[in-house]
Amino acid sequence: MIKSFFAFVNRTFNDKSVWLSLIAGFSLVFAYAPFSLWWLVFIVLPLWFVHLHRLQNKQLLLSNQFTATKEGEFVDNNTKKQRRLIIKHSFIFAFGWFASGISWVHVSIDQFGGLPLAISLVLMILLCSYLALFTVLACYLSCYFSKKGQINLWVLPCLWMLGEYLRANVLTGFPWLSLGYSQIDGPLAALAPVIGEIGISLTVLLLCVGLSKILINTQQIFALSSFIVLTLVIVIANNTSWVTLNNDDVNVALIQGNIEQDMRWQPEQEWPTMLKYLQLSRENFDSDLIIWPESAIPALELLVSSQEFLHLVNQASLANNSSIITGIQNYHVDNKEYYNGLIVLGNTENPGKEKPINSYFYNSSNRYYKHHLLPIGEFVPFGDFLRPLAPLFNLSMSSFSKGNYVQSNLRANGLNVLPLICFEIAFADQLAANFSNQTNLLLTVSNDAWFGDSHGPHQHMEIARMRALEFGRPLLRATNNGITAVTDHLGNIQKIAPQFEQYVLKAKVQLVTGVTPYYLYGELMRWLLPLLSLVLPLICYRLKNT
Repeated sequence: MIKSFFAFVNRTFNDKSVWLSLIAGFSLVFAYAPFSLWWLVFIVLPLWFVHLHRLQNKQLLLSNQFTATKEGEFVDNNTKKQRRLIIKHSFIFAFGWFASGISWVHVSIDQFGGLPLAISLVLMILLCSYLALFTVLACYLSCYFSKKGQINLWVLPCLWMLGEYLRANVLTGFPWLSLGYSQIDGPLAALAPVIGEIGISLTVLLLCVGLSKILINTQQIFALSSFIVLTLVIVIANNTSWVTLNNDDVNVALIQGNIEQDMRWQPEQEWPTMLKYLQLSRENFDSDLIIWPESAIPALELLVSSQEFLHLVNQASLANNSSIITGIQNYHVDNKEYYNGLIVLGNTENPGKEKPINSYFYNSSNRYYKHHLLPIGEFVPFGDFLRPLAPLFNLSMSSFSKGNYVQSNLRANGLNVLPLICFEIAFADQLAANFSNQTNLLLTVSNDAWFGDSHGPHQHMEIARMRALEFGRPLLRATNNGITAVTDHLGNIQKIAPQFEQYVLKAKVQLVTGVTPYYLYGELMRWLLPLLSLVLPLICYRLKNT
């Protein structure tokens, strides 16, 4: 069996056309941060679509045989071959896309997983192969719903979005590297407050299909007219303001502690770490809001030592009429469950008043518990089986429970702050469920020290910028060692801290009022847009043939 597998791999990669699909997928990484070559998508995808079209036509020319069925009908022998061809090339393309795009995952597995290099590489191959299956499903279905098994490019965008939906939800979901994120610095970004990242992804696909049709010399009129209409829409979107700046602003300080990952949970480093954050905050109590990153306090909230420290910080913040939001883990004795959370210390209401209002006490309601947990890092599926196998499945704090999907915004110094922890910023649905017209700021805290000097933290920041633009709110991002940044309501980075340095990022953030269409109708958009992408080409095809 192993011999047959290697023979199959050898045959596959002796085919030069396969290498073109692999290179095409691999090159997409440069469309995302930190490279941010947004225009590259509009070269790679159309050329890959043309590549698939020519391969299928070549196969039709080489073999055009027919066999009779029992009913006497004739079935093209090439149909199954055409579908197998698409399955192979779409898998290779998507594998290259994810292998290059999420290579940063290997940094955490290799440095902190305690596995031999060969096994860690096998795990990465399995992960990329799994993610590639959703693209394969879309491409296969586009062949299934077409004559002679050839890929139907006009139907593909709708099916591609179906695959993206499944990728974002199956097995907790992994909505990373969605095509729309690559456009945060391009002209299509103006559409985010209206149709969101998911709508931008669909627009990218439709444009790429249109470009490929022009290159194939078919349906140029429809493709060109679509470009003209889209250009007008983008111009209008770029000149439309969905939210307005008000006269309120807030002074913020984001503390980047730069604590070494392998030292974070050492017992002897507990107090030095906490005192470092306290000292950096004391020097910046002129700020209205101070943010500490995910798990900045490396001890459970219920412990006596933690409570002593928290009350000390709380009193210092109150005395300076300031507020601190910090990451901390908690353990509930009653249900014996751990939570990865955020709490508020110091003033919660009435900024500038003589008597600041304190609402902190152990298990106070002014807190947030992470809902969307990261597999392996925060919970281990089939833990009883996997934990004995390797240190990878026994990372510190990998037994968390989920917080509620909908939670109240944090109250800090008179502000309503919508928090998300680390990976959760990639889930626009969760943000929308917790957003309201009263939300002043978006906040995401993280610890990207797991991924070292890779492009993972840059992609993470790129996703956060898209959320700010979609919902029209300034966003604060505080991390242990970068990327720590302040983003305005248009998704533009106002200030950014250098990576891998102890740093305090101070900024004045202008608040806004109003909401975006995407917040109001985002859920409808997520279902309506893929449907329209399927219906409109069919209507145009019907009009053309009447």
